[in-house]
Amino acid sequence: MAVLRSVIPLLLILTLSPFSRLFAQTCTTLGQTPATAFPVCGTSTFTQNTVPLCRTNDIVVPGCSGGGNTGYANKNPFFYKFTCYTAGTLGFLITPLAANEDYDWQLWNITGRNPGDIFTDSSLIVTGNWAGTYGNTGASIAGVDGIECGSDPAANKPTFAKMPPLIQGHEYILMVSHFTDGQSGYTLAFGGGTAVITDPIDPHLLNVKPDCNGTTLRLKLNKKMKCNSLTATGSEFSISPAVTTVVSAVTTHCSAGFDFDEIIITLAGTLPNGNYQLISNNGTDGNSLVDNCGRSIPAGEQVAFFYAVPQPIFADSIGRVGCAPDSVRIYFPKRITCSSIAANGTDFTVTGPAPVTVISAAGSCTDGLSDFITVRFATPVFAKGNYTLTLRAGTDGSTIIDECNIEMPQQSLPFRAEDTVSAAFTYTSQLGCRLNTLTFAHDGAHDVNKWNWTFNNTTHIATPIHTIIFSATSTNTVQLVVSNGVCSDTANHTIVMNNEVKAGFEMPDVICPEDPLMVKDTSTGLIDNWQWNFATIASSNVKDPGPQFFPQNNIESFYTIKLKVTNNALGCTDSASKRLRVLDNCFIAVPTAFTPNNDGLNDFLYPNNALKADDLEFKVYNRWGQLVFATRNWQEKWNGKISGILQAPGVFVWFLRYTYRDTGQKFFQKGTTTLIR
Repeated sequence: MAVLRSVIPLLLILTLSPFSRLFAQTCTTLGQTPATAFPVCGTSTFTQNTVPLCRTNDIVVPGCSGGGNTGYANKNPFFYKFTCYTAGTLGFLITPLAANEDYDWQLWNITGRNPGDIFTDSSLIVTGNWAGTYGNTGASIAGVDGIECGSDPAANKPTFAKMPPLIQGHEYILMVSHFTDGQSGYTLAFGGGTAVITDPIDPHLLNVKPDCNGTTLRLKLNKKMKCNSLTATGSEFSISPAVTTVVSAVTTHCSAGFDFDEIIITLAGTLPNGNYQLISNNGTDGNSLVDNCGRSIPAGEQVAFFYAVPQPIFADSIGRVGCAPDSVRIYFPKRITCSSIAANGTDFTVTGPAPVTVISAAGSCTDGLSDFITVRFATPVFAKGNYTLTLRAGTDGSTIIDECNIEMPQQSLPFRAEDTVSAAFTYTSQLGCRLNTLTFAHDGAHDVNKWNWTFNNTTHIATPIHTIIFSATSTNTVQLVVSNGVCSDTANHTIVMNNEVKAGFEMPDVICPEDPLMVKDTSTGLIDNWQWNFATIASSNVKDPGPQFFPQNNIESFYTIKLKVTNNALGCTDSASKRLRVLDNCFIAVPTAFTPNNDGLNDFLYPNNALKADDLEFKVYNRWGQLVFATRNWQEKWNGKISGILQAPGVFVWFLRYTYRDTGQKFFQKGTTTLIR
């Protein structure tokens, strides 16, 4: 809804916001907070005829609310929660019960999160629609991308968003917000999308456990059931043999929610020792327990249990011990009284091949009881072997006490730890001129029996030793993951191969006759010998030879410069050569005539020998003042054409600007040249 958001200026909204919050009412009605959201079955239609007025939190609306969230809140909301059982798109329809009413909505993905996180973590937002337009809203195939922001109803902003994709196994919360007070309500119907949000599991009795005195039973169900399907008298249950009757059934979950999966059943009398069946019946309300999709636990379904007057119990087992354990978890056939667990861990000792110091112990407590105890060590257990955990009387003077207030006898439980492992590996290399052969090995210490090598993110090998070939010029990544079935480790290494001998050097292509030639070696690889050959002029065997001078014979000359590099140990050699042009002179001049007839003589017009002309600019104009050629590269030449068209013989004017490199002196020259055909 957005009538107020668009009509009231921003300054006024900011002025009113603190005032409006003074009158915000806490949302206490079931369904009006994320924690008490309505559970959704995909076939359900919800009708909200009355909506208690409340508001507690501003809402971030992507693309609309900015940093302050002004004007967007959980105002008079209802929340709906559901799980995606088959991935697909979500479709739903919100239909106002009266004309000229507008409802906003927003969807969050709360998988693994507390429902209240929707108010603080905007990354959970999936989609929504806050357009201030009267009428139906929801998510449909024809909906728009993104979230529509508030506007005047006359603007007719789209009220349907595109159906969002849901992820299998993820949990979601949908909020429907009543932006103005006094709206008549709405219906919410899910459908039209391809995602399945209907729980496919049929409801059943799971297990039942009698209490210590044999007068109450704790029943666990395999899924959530509707609170209103349970009668207070527990008429949905009976006992066989019928030694007593059920007088009440309660669940703590229904005081702050709509469903439950655990029930406390109270019996009329105490159970004698023996085996029993708890039976599901149709209660006085005409049905057995019903899930959120309306499916009932079958009448007559039974679950067995045994009751005996409590005796001292022994711990069942120690949970699976992982790699380098710093704790163990002990399971019991009955729940343990948390207050009897010495927090400093003195109820337990550990002996074995390596010393282990217990530093703490704690349960996962609900209502003061826990199904297991976690015993923590001062340091992880790295040495393999058989260890023994002993239960004894702690500093509180007693051993562990169970839910029946019976102290457990002293006992010992074995567990085994495995060695930690290291994935550190070694390798040897056999270098070649173009290819290198490397052999990788792992020693298999500490009972390692699984290897997973990955070379350059592609090749996977499962043996302790492997030989592979790498290019002599390459950078290679190697990863090894090892495991002994319990412990694993990973090692990564980057191996740079740079032994391939490649000859290379840098030098100018053209020099003036009076200037020396300077060369710079750029060869790569493991090189121990350089052989330079400067035509017939000179030679050298140093890596970077000094300046080389060539004869000044007033004739443009060409020389071949060669470099041969060698790795004597590997017997690898490579060579490179370049052609050097030595000008007849470096006097910069523009010819007075040229003949562009492709005979190889005087075919182009350009400033000759302008090797040392920096910041050069050369331009040619015809007799009408039209620019026919321009360049800043002295070796770029005019061929006597304009746009590919041959120019007629005649006189052309040229201008030349440059800075002479050796002196820094600036020159400007102009003249004429005759084009002859």
